[in-house]
Formats: sequence, C-alpha cells, structure tokens
Amino acid sequence: MSPLLAAFVAALVVFCVGDFLWLGYLAKDFYQAQIGPLLLDTPKWAAAALFYPLYVAGMVFFCVEPSVAQGGWVRPAVLGALLGLLAYATYDLSNLATLNGWTVSFVVVDVLWGMAITAAASTAGYFAARAV
Repeated sequence: MSPLLAAFVAALVVFCVGDFLWLGYLAKDFYQAQIGPLLLDTPKWAAAALFYPLYVAGMVFFCVEPSVAQGGWVRPAVLGALLGLLAYATYDLSNLATLNGWTVSFVVVDVLWGMAITAAASTAGYFAARAV
C-alpha cells in the first residue's frame, strides 16, 4: 500500500468514527437544541458519501503529505487544526451570516470540533503514511 493511500484510509477512519460519535452521541443534544429545526430525520447519505472522502483527501494533500517529508507529528496536527478552522469557520460563519437561528455558541463549538477532529485525523494519516 502506498503511504498516501495508507494516510487516506487512516484519516478517513478516524474522521468518520470521530464524527459519528460526536454527532450521534456526544454532542447530539447540543446540536438538537441549537439547530434542531434545521436537522433532517435521516441524513442524506449520498451527500455524506461525497463529503467525507473529499474532505479527507484535502487533509492528506494539505496536511499529511507536506508533513511526511518534514518529519514530526506536530506539523500535521497544526496543519489539520488550521484546515479545520478554515473549513468549519467558512461553513458556520456563512450560516451565521445568512440563516435565522444559527447561534454564536453553535459556531464556536462546531469550529472547535472541526479543528480537533481534522487535527486528529491528519495526525492519524501522518502516522499511517510513516508506517508503510
């Protein structure tokens, strides 16, 4: 297996499992309280099936691949947190600017989550790439 494919698989697993636990259990009540009327009863799985691999490919390209040559796990963690900040803030701040009911507290929590999960998944991808 190539290092970048290993990175992609590891990052995808960490990101998907983390997001499933976060959205399905850990922060479910918070999200329901904050944006409940906007939530679907059942997610649109086709959209999710497009989002997750695309976002993880971005992690591998922007966070993992540049870090493998440089060495050290801190770099993919920092780059992942930065990518998470940019991606999640773009989404959340755009929604805050245009949607009724989108709250600042939701933006803060969701952006911090995006930073944390993207940093964790990027770091997992880095370790997987270095292992092969």
